[in-house]
Amino acid sequence: MILFFVHKSGDKIYAVHSSEKLNQENSSKLEWLLEGKASDKDTLDGFYLGPRKEMITPWSTNAVEITQNMAIEGIVRIEEFIKVADEKASYDPMLKQIYNGIKQESFVIDQEPEPVKFIDDVTAYNKQEGLAMNADEVQYLDDLSIKLGRKLTDSEVFGFSQVNSEHCRHKIFNGTFIIDGIEKELSLFKLIRKTTEENNNKVVSAYKDNVAFVAGPEIEQFAPATQDKADFFTTEKINSVISVKAETHNFPTTVEPFNGAATGAGGEIRDRMAGGKASMPLAGTAVYMTSYSRLEENRPWETATQERPWLYQTPMDILIKASDGASDFGNKFGQPMIAGSVLTFEHAENNKMYGFDKVIMLAGGVGYGRMEDALKETPRKGDKVVVLGGDNYRIGMGGSAVSSVATGEFSSGIELNAVQRSNPEMQKRVANVVRAMSEKGKNPIISIHDHGAGGHLNCLSELVEEGGGTIDISKLPVGDRTLSSKEIVGNESQERMGLVIEEKYLDEMYALAERERAPMYVVGEITGDMQFKFEDKKTGQNPIDLQIDDMFGNPPKTVMNDVTIPADFSAVQYDQKDIYTYVEGVLQLDAVACKDWLTNKVDRSVTGKVAAQQTVGELQIPLNNVGVMALDYRSDKGIATSIGHAPVSALIDPKAGSQMSIAESLTNMVWAPIEDGIKGVSLSANWMWPCNNVGEDARLYSAVEATSKFAIELGLNIPTGKDSLSMVQKYKDGETVYAPGTVIISAGGEVTDIRKVVEPVLVNDNDSKILYIDFSSDDFKLGGSSFAQLTNKLGVETPSINNSAYFKAAFTAVQELVEKGLLLSGHDISAGGLITTLLEINFANTKGGLTIDLADFIESDLVKVLFSENSGIIVQVKDEEAVRAILASHGISAATIGQPQDDRRVDITFGETELTFDIEKLRDTWYKTSYLFDKRQSTAALAKERYETYAKNPIHYKFTENFKGTFEQFGLTQDRKPSGLKAAIIREKGVNGDREMAYSMYLAGFDVKDIHMTDLIAGREDLSDINFIVFVGGFSNSDVLGSAKGWAGAFLYNPKAKVALDNFFAREDTMSLGVCNGCQLMMELGLIYANKEQKPVMEHNNSGKFESTFLSVEIPENNSIMLSSLAGSKLGIWVAHGEGKFNLPNEESAYNIAMKYADSTYPANPNGSSYNTAGVTSADGRHLAMMPHLERSIFPWQCGTYPTDKKQDDVTPWIEAFVNAKNWVAEKSR
Repeated sequence: MILFFVHKSGDKIYAVHSSEKLNQENSSKLEWLLEGKASDKDTLDGFYLGPRKEMITPWSTNAVEITQNMAIEGIVRIEEFIKVADEKASYDPMLKQIYNGIKQESFVIDQEPEPVKFIDDVTAYNKQEGLAMNADEVQYLDDLSIKLGRKLTDSEVFGFSQVNSEHCRHKIFNGTFIIDGIEKELSLFKLIRKTTEENNNKVVSAYKDNVAFVAGPEIEQFAPATQDKADFFTTEKINSVISVKAETHNFPTTVEPFNGAATGAGGEIRDRMAGGKASMPLAGTAVYMTSYSRLEENRPWETATQERPWLYQTPMDILIKASDGASDFGNKFGQPMIAGSVLTFEHAENNKMYGFDKVIMLAGGVGYGRMEDALKETPRKGDKVVVLGGDNYRIGMGGSAVSSVATGEFSSGIELNAVQRSNPEMQKRVANVVRAMSEKGKNPIISIHDHGAGGHLNCLSELVEEGGGTIDISKLPVGDRTLSSKEIVGNESQERMGLVIEEKYLDEMYALAERERAPMYVVGEITGDMQFKFEDKKTGQNPIDLQIDDMFGNPPKTVMNDVTIPADFSAVQYDQKDIYTYVEGVLQLDAVACKDWLTNKVDRSVTGKVAAQQTVGELQIPLNNVGVMALDYRSDKGIATSIGHAPVSALIDPKAGSQMSIAESLTNMVWAPIEDGIKGVSLSANWMWPCNNVGEDARLYSAVEATSKFAIELGLNIPTGKDSLSMVQKYKDGETVYAPGTVIISAGGEVTDIRKVVEPVLVNDNDSKILYIDFSSDDFKLGGSSFAQLTNKLGVETPSINNSAYFKAAFTAVQELVEKGLLLSGHDISAGGLITTLLEINFANTKGGLTIDLADFIESDLVKVLFSENSGIIVQVKDEEAVRAILASHGISAATIGQPQDDRRVDITFGETELTFDIEKLRDTWYKTSYLFDKRQSTAALAKERYETYAKNPIHYKFTENFKGTFEQFGLTQDRKPSGLKAAIIREKGVNGDREMAYSMYLAGFDVKDIHMTDLIAGREDLSDINFIVFVGGFSNSDVLGSAKGWAGAFLYNPKAKVALDNFFAREDTMSLGVCNGCQLMMELGLIYANKEQKPVMEHNNSGKFESTFLSVEIPENNSIMLSSLAGSKLGIWVAHGEGKFNLPNEESAYNIAMKYADSTYPANPNGSSYNTAGVTSADGRHLAMMPHLERSIFPWQCGTYPTDKKQDDVTPWIEAFVNAKNWVAEKSR
């Protein structure tokens, strides 16, 4: 039956599908949870917008689990419906549909599971289902059928198409290339492998796993001693490996951007979980490439081409929704996104239309693992096959095959069938189990793979590939009972991991999984007979029953036969007198302009290990060169990552495009001190190309060959990557749009000292100098530049790297300058050219400017000097003599081009030409594009307020007089011994701020226990031995039904948990803290203010979106045990939340406000909280709730910005809050 609950707002309906009649108690629980009254109607009339009936939403999955945690039995599905005026209401048909009335049948899908089909005609079935198999593969299957003496099943044909798709098997990269009649000696894949053969450097694993591993440093692991039960955190020295990986999710993002990009980000995270026998994801990156966004009418660079009748979404919608999706997944999973890029592009010339109509969505990242877990073991007969994660749904059917062809080539029904479903909170639970198995020290996992393209087919076949295995299809969890066997084995439902483990370790893993609420299923075992079987014991019809060799097949090798077509594009045309106009235009291009619209909605602080992310300076705007993560909380070791690409340059010259892509990644990476210098960098190369079109395969080979050669010459390796070689979009009118052939380079390397990273923020020191260092050894050229794009031309010549040895030497020399601390600031030259670099280095501060003289440049064309994108950097130095000596020792020359000045402008002299650029005005011009995007993802009014105030609230610090910033001041040591002062973090499924909080408490002197809600619900823990608890931040239950609502329900409706909580708060020797999600929980439970009339309510941010920023807060006089000693301080701190608004119904004097945002304007007050409230405390000061993350701001390197003279301090004032708590508990314990 379906029960209807009418939300108190009146315009929202919750339809609750229950398998049994609810009693009054459970009905009352649901009314509390859903904040609405139960309706006595069986049918609701009117028009409603709701989810597609056949797709159970992740929202529903989480909502149902909340009811289960509240001891409500029988709930099958809960969905949210919004009342609309009529059937003409706007909505996204990929995810929603209009209902004319909600009826008892609204969730009924009139479909029975299809039986196993035996395929008579493989050719016809291939076409009917859009399996994208070529003639050789179809013939192979026909021959296999004859060999077996039976017809193949639909699952076998479908499975073969998935595991042997271009997407999965990389047939082109492994194929033979014949260019201009000459067969190439090496395949593309061999060209890439050659880089590691020549420059193995520190590579531990390459090409054969989900990620590449390189040897990392010794680090300190901080984890609970055991994790199948509540236990105390301990430290352990481990030898690490660093993982590098990037994936693309282009087709799913084109079709349905939010979930396409979300599952792209999630899939890449799972890859880093599945490295070796288990590894840990640490940070993510993202790249978005679409056709022009057309944010405003008549932008000059967008007028030369006409909009197409977009197949699914507009480019602007894709950019916003895709970045929403990728950000949402990382935010909820708990992975910061620390670097990224955007490019929009279209161009028509020579009767060919170029554009990213089929978009590029790249999700990359870095991670780490234990050295002993870096290599998978070989499964043995009798080992068990386990699946961790969620149910099977009709999701992404045929996704890997559809991703292998041009978008628009198949019917929309087939393409829509590949729409994805994202549930990051489920993946977080699974990740916690995998992490726990690794952290225990003797990891019993033998092999592990993620579920991505091809679903169970790909994942489980890879697990059993070396010995064969049988999978019991009845053991696979099914969320949609209408799924056929083919759909069960082939769907791409996300957030699942498959692994092999010895049977004797199953109980231990079960205990872990149960504690983390991660679904775990033993679905099969290794047989040792090289047979791959999905077994259906109920019907006796096995969907798949093939030899491993038959499943993977051996069709003829792919042969690519192509001819070289020389580029023939028009030259860039311009007028020197229009330089000011050109600067204003270039600064507004999506690729050059401010990316605040991207960074302000993605968590860049979670884990507490972020040492460098996108935003810099006192204004915290996104300009940084490189992203850096700490590998632990103790050492200075870390991982740096950066990105490079040059697809427009590659249209002119694919070799130059490849060189410039690598060069850009390295001129971004050079600002972090890398262990072993350039040899300590490893690259991931992701290839997106419109293959099988005349001239394009030849261009691809040239590009890969140049990438291999340049990397080898630099001493680099490329141990990982991916290809997506169907980058074409076809329209119904016959128009074909070709995506420019693109390689995106993601660089990663070990950082020797995370505190030495150089930022692009000019230091106001007029005695310092600005030096220009060229890396390209090439003449200035405008081809392929942002400037060329502004003029609607591509150009004839594009910059390249003419001397690899010089480039390598330049990188090495700058690394020495970074390591020795001789650079005050620095920035690379890339999109927008030198003028953009000179302006940007002034944007993140509020004072001063530059005086520049370009007399040393040989080039006589000022436009080329200012706008060409030749690889190079500018640096600010104090000791020019010492810097020049080091550069000269490496054979590198540099031009002194200027120095800082007091006036707020950049003055440029070039011979007799003098130019003056107003920094404040041009920063607003640069920021405008971000404002235009923000208008569409936030409210127009708040987007405007952000635009008008972003530069008016610089971050300032005011410390208490006695603050020294040393460990000694607070009696701290990182060589901890047990203190006997017991504290605990309390976490629920979906929270992600647990480790950084635990370490802050641990460093302050507490013995910290990890307690999960399952421990409290089961009665394994009762808090009786704990004096200080912290409810940590994150997204419990994915914030479904309101932040912390489900978490509160787990406390209120589970007697043992409720008694434990009540008893704890009744004691006089206890104190508590709630941060972010924990703050929301404390408000929901009334733990600070129990009085209904006084009780604060946590609401959605006024902007309607997630807010992530580093901002200033003030600590007023207060009675908080933790914060009272900081009264009078003004400090920087991280915020990252979606529902952080304190709605305080009474006068300010009715509340004990312990922390305030420093200004009332948005985004200085990021959520619209009453009285700028950021934190409140109980009347006795023992209990504190706050939205900002002090636990992610205890070290100077964690902060978005910190006073220069205190960056080398041990700690920030925020550690004092935890020390105060420790001292109070110590006093009470005497």
